[in-house]
Amino acid sequence: MSVSLTYHGHAALSINIDGTNVLVDPFITGNPLASIDSSSIEADYILVSHGHEDHVGDTLSIAKRTGATIIANLEIANWFSSQGVVSVHPHHIGGGYDHPFGYVKLTQAHHGSALPDGSYGGNPCGFLIQALGTTLYLACDTGLFSDMEIIGEEGIDLAVLPIGDNFTMGPKDALRAVKMISPTLVLPVHYNTWPLIEQNALEWKQSVEKETSSKVCVLQPGQRIHYKTNQDNGTKDVTIES
Repeated sequence: MSVSLTYHGHAALSINIDGTNVLVDPFITGNPLASIDSSSIEADYILVSHGHEDHVGDTLSIAKRTGATIIANLEIANWFSSQGVVSVHPHHIGGGYDHPFGYVKLTQAHHGSALPDGSYGGNPCGFLIQALGTTLYLACDTGLFSDMEIIGEEGIDLAVLPIGDNFTMGPKDALRAVKMISPTLVLPVHYNTWPLIEQNALEWKQSVEKETSSKVCVLQPGQRIHYKTNQDNGTKDVTIES
């Protein structure tokens, strides 16, 4: 049993859960850091955190090509339906569902959510994903909020946090987030895509590991974190792969 998360630059991720491909905010075309072409990426499900173009990205074309189910808030799910997507699953903040690959719950996020054509995109969100004994918290685009401490009570194996500042948490608030969540491992995202959100992730890693017990994994686009669970004792082996 295994869970792996691949970073595609900016905030685009692929999560493979025992062979099921779950994309998150697949901004590939136009992403200067993208590690893959949108025409070749595979997807069974696509999670969309909010309506901004650098997160909706290539969702529409990928969903139509692959037949993937889009998981998002009700407003965004309905918008994709109106664009011709056949399979959508609407959630709302605080609501979870046992999808075939694992449990997904939408968490709050402090941000905006207007869709690329100006349509109302509802409330932005993050994602809590529990699958094969591994718990992931994808904060997505957000500022710091105190309920991150409650999310941390779920026992987070990996937290994916924005550090770019200006549009989301910056390094200082992201460090405070780590202190509240207490994840085993942290992946910084949403930085260095453009000069406006340029940050030194290695310096942030040093600060986090100095002030908390969490470890930070700074991935280059195309690299992945791989979790393999031992079925006999439930322990997890974690490796970083190029």
